[in-house]
Amino acid sequence: MKLKSLALAASIVAAVAGATTAPAAFAQAKEQFFPVLVYRTGPYAPNGVPFANGYVDYLKLVNANGGLNGVKISFEECETGYATDRGVECYERLKSKGATVFQPLSTGITFALTEKAPVDKIPLITAGYGRSESADGGVFKWNFPLLGTYWINADALVQHVGKKEGGLDKLKGKKIALVYHDSPFGKEPIPVLQERAKMHGFELQMLPVTAPGVEQKSTWLQIRQSRPDYVFLWGWGVMNSTALKEAVATGYPREKMYGVWWAGAEPDVKDVGEAAKGYNAAAMQHGAQPDAKVVQDILAKLHGKGQGTGPKEEVGSVLYMRGMISAMLGVEGVKRAQERFGKGKVMSGEQVRWGLENLALDQKKLDGLGFAGVMRPVSTSCQDHVGAGWVRVHTWDGKKWGFTSDWLQADDMILKPMVKAAADKYAAEKKLERRKPEDCQS
Repeated sequence: MKLKSLALAASIVAAVAGATTAPAAFAQAKEQFFPVLVYRTGPYAPNGVPFANGYVDYLKLVNANGGLNGVKISFEECETGYATDRGVECYERLKSKGATVFQPLSTGITFALTEKAPVDKIPLITAGYGRSESADGGVFKWNFPLLGTYWINADALVQHVGKKEGGLDKLKGKKIALVYHDSPFGKEPIPVLQERAKMHGFELQMLPVTAPGVEQKSTWLQIRQSRPDYVFLWGWGVMNSTALKEAVATGYPREKMYGVWWAGAEPDVKDVGEAAKGYNAAAMQHGAQPDAKVVQDILAKLHGKGQGTGPKEEVGSVLYMRGMISAMLGVEGVKRAQERFGKGKVMSGEQVRWGLENLALDQKKLDGLGFAGVMRPVSTSCQDHVGAGWVRVHTWDGKKWGFTSDWLQADDMILKPMVKAAADKYAAEKKLERRKPEDCQS
């Protein structure tokens, strides 16, 4: 396990220079510690690596710009291999180092940590994944599915294909096949799709794929036989490229395929290339953004000085951007906490939780951070732990991703009652009470 920290490196140098001053140097060091759960190995590595590189590069960029109001960031990677048990081991190992926030990058790990976080008072950021009902901060005080949940994603995709048909009422009699990773992640969209199917009269065909998803021939044989009007692909890692290859082999039109935002990145299509042309996926606001100012800053301040993480060519790619944005959300949670609890101070997990619950990232602030054109404002509250629910669709043209839809937003009239009902059920099962108004104001 590698400790990648400019601040720690400086302390080690000091220790070598004079052993008598080392204890004081460590005692006085002001570091905000970010544990970094990654999977750089295993079947999901092609997707996990660019995310991890973007995440780490953003932390390095913050340090290069002076840290968090003078507080340097230290961080340590821990390899999970996308396995829940290893993710829990990483959590247990790193939480005692003063962890600021955990970002599991796995719905399975998120499920496992949801009961641990309140005990340890360490928030979880699950940007675009995790438990959809954790949008309800009245029950899930420590979970933050910032920027979107799988229910938001699923609802937006139904709206999009409805528009393509000329209106949601035109979905009556249509068939949508859900090809999904047979895991908590893959099962997340099912309640929303079932609800929309009842509302609009389309048939939902559910086709689970055993992880990691390299064997899908029987799945696509069923698709060839049933001829659905659309296929929603809820995959991750090698499952996505395998699905596209099988679609090509069976002749299913790629333009009728729509992926979750974890099935719409360069690793998913690069091995299929031109044959994947027309394939669509949801975009969690951003897509590939090589021209964004924050990307140019990283290229100049890190990669230009030989301090970048991973290949320079991937900077600005879809999953690199996702990792960078996820790190930014954690950093801004700390900075928001500092506004209340003291600038220039190291924040506790509990203080950072308050910061994440009171995020106020307006467009001016986002633009100043270099995210102009990349994402829209994020504003959280006690009850709303998502902060933004915007979605776009982007399409692979054979060489690159490009946006092909207007901004979409999930229908709160449908989702809010579902979220509350699911959160209340969770609270009843775990014997939890909803937060009181004074807790929200504290």
